[in-house]
Amino acid sequence: MKRLIFALSLVLGLGMSPLLGQVYHINVSGTIDLGLPAYIERVIGVAEKNNAKAIVLEVNTFGGRVDAATQIKDLLFDTDLQTLAFVNKRAISAGALISLSCRKIGMVEGSSIGAATVVTQDMEKASEKQISYFRAEMGATAERNGRNREIAEGMVDETLTVEGLSEEGKLITLTAKDAVEWQMADLIAPNVHAFLDSMGLGDEEVIYSEETFAEDLVRFFTDPMVSSLLIGLGFLGLWFELQSPGFGFAGIVGVLCLALFFGAQYIINLASSFEIILFAIGVVLLFIELFVTPGFGVMGGLGILCMVSSIFMSLLPNMETVTFGNMTGVAGRLSLTFLLTFLVAVIAGRYLPKTEFWNRISLQEEQRREAGYVSSRNYETYLGKTGIAITPLRPAGTGEFAGERMDVVSEGGFVDAQTPIKIVKVDGYRLVVREEGRRV
Repeated sequence: MKRLIFALSLVLGLGMSPLLGQVYHINVSGTIDLGLPAYIERVIGVAEKNNAKAIVLEVNTFGGRVDAATQIKDLLFDTDLQTLAFVNKRAISAGALISLSCRKIGMVEGSSIGAATVVTQDMEKASEKQISYFRAEMGATAERNGRNREIAEGMVDETLTVEGLSEEGKLITLTAKDAVEWQMADLIAPNVHAFLDSMGLGDEEVIYSEETFAEDLVRFFTDPMVSSLLIGLGFLGLWFELQSPGFGFAGIVGVLCLALFFGAQYIINLASSFEIILFAIGVVLLFIELFVTPGFGVMGGLGILCMVSSIFMSLLPNMETVTFGNMTGVAGRLSLTFLLTFLVAVIAGRYLPKTEFWNRISLQEEQRREAGYVSSRNYETYLGKTGIAITPLRPAGTGEFAGERMDVVSEGGFVDAQTPIKIVKVDGYRLVVREEGRRV
């Protein structure tokens, strides 16, 4: 009886305890962005909790952000798990640093590792300060795991040479065969399972990890192309909203796009509470301009400035590593985004009303007085009246006509306050004005 109880306890105990001897597989492919470290950190945490034997990173990337790669390197250094990298096709630039951060490296035949020079967002060679920093990161990382520091640094700086391997003026990139020969990798294997078998882990259960929907979503929104699109759509929506009084669909879409951009940057720790507060202040100032004060003036300008500043700062890397090159790169990216947004706004404003899509979402039939439609107020009587602009018209604002204040829209361009104006067109309740005395 005692033996039976002992056997049952042993079986139940094994069933409730986490599996031992697991190997967690992490896929490192595509662009190395700031959403990747969070995914890898989560998987390492799960592997440590379940007493796994090792983690293996299957690498196939042309590189990406240096700050993201250094975050991953720190995660791999900090764990007590055995860290393995298997280069499946290529580990270029930031991918080389991630691979060298692992204690053992395997490579598929025909794969390559290296070419880790630092470039700006404009794909131009980075400053000497940035190159020096990444050169030291690569060298120290290789040295820690018992690999050749000079070769690792030569992957970053083409002025460094390794006798018998490279010549001045060319970055070091190693094939799988060369990497094993120069001890920058441990072995060549046809696939990740053969590599694990060579590491004595062939009998262990391999757990293939996948990014969660939230992690995929964050990586999608922080992709440089998508984040630029969110910025452009955000300001495009606000641009259209500012062309008319009140706040409607275009403004909601604009704020939502900017909020998605900014929220994703916050999740990956690029944006801090300061940027969030600054962004919120900008939104509040913009709402005050739209709902409290007519037209568009100082409050709206300050609101836009706060929002642009917060977005600019959220695109910069950590302040400890930010450089003048980072700032000019972000400024150039934002300038290009705003320029394209402006061009789209001009083209859309000119051609969109003529499209079939616009006809479907807008009211085409006019409710004319001749057809029996009568508004609660006949604004046609205001046609031809003259008055003054109480607020700047940019293009919407307020005018005064014979002591009565009316919401008006300028015919074109901005009109300063206290300028004589004349109502030249009445479109329903929309009063279009022109500077008095100006000819067209």
